[in-house]
Amino acid sequence: MRFLFVMDPAETMLHEQDTSFALIRTPRARGHECLHCLPRQVGSRGREVFAEARLIAVHDRAPHVTLGEPATLELARLDAVLVRKDPPFDIDYLHLTQQLDLVTDRTFVLNDPRGLRDANEKLFALHFAELMPRSLVSAEPARILGFVAEVGEAVLKPLDGAGGRGVVLLSTQDRNTRALVDLHTGEGAHPALVQEYLPAIRAGDKRVLVLDGEPLGAILRVPRPDDLRANIHVGGQVAATELTPEELALVRTVGARLRAHGLWLVGLDLIGGKLIEVNVTSPTGIQELGRLSGGRPDEAIIAWVERRARSGPE
Repeated sequence: MRFLFVMDPAETMLHEQDTSFALIRTPRARGHECLHCLPRQVGSRGREVFAEARLIAVHDRAPHVTLGEPATLELARLDAVLVRKDPPFDIDYLHLTQQLDLVTDRTFVLNDPRGLRDANEKLFALHFAELMPRSLVSAEPARILGFVAEVGEAVLKPLDGAGGRGVVLLSTQDRNTRALVDLHTGEGAHPALVQEYLPAIRAGDKRVLVLDGEPLGAILRVPRPDDLRANIHVGGQVAATELTPEELALVRTVGARLRAHGLWLVGLDLIGGKLIEVNVTSPTGIQELGRLSGGRPDEAIIAWVERRARSGPE
């Protein structure tokens, strides 16, 4: 089979950490051909979508990534396209999904471009507000400050952030709170998400990897003592964990909606049994899950992609 990975520059991958690295390594070991391109290298001529792509190989020893010469290929002749572009979801990302729409009837695309458009990683979770901590989306500083006064402590997040970028703690006791709200909303110009602070974050948050609506497994990300954020990218430590029966029920409830939107590979973030975020663009944690569980979640994902590619469009 031939798989195209549409993502950030290949050289930026961390070989011991990036999920994309594992998702390229595994199909090559199974005899498939992997190619790489940047989002801007996808184009279309009429209804035919093409990419300026390179063969890609990844290695556990340096050099960790090798790329072939660029060549033009038609996406309709591929078996699968895996979209692994990191946020933010900007206008260029939108245009990429609109071009990929043209080929989904002939080539399997993960995640479905319509699902990527529909599911802002902060806002999509609000479909399950009853499973979340108290949350507010607003551009109005006064409304956000009122919410902070109501809950005591809150976490403020930009709607287009990722990897813990821009996440801050707000408190009625902190004289920086008003300035942080003004900064994050552009003094009322842009909405942000504010959520009730959950003290359970000190024990860590659970990143649950979900494939076709079912959990592959979970890892626990524990924040540094001097940081609010548990993201691996900013120094969170990873530990093994299991899902409670209540968390498993939550994942399957959310998973049914994910499947309906073509969001096949997703990372859910849970704190204290509450749903925090739904990560759909380039969910991470596969390598850590494999090391901690002794399993091969990357093999499970690629085997599933093989089956979907063989079965053709639904």
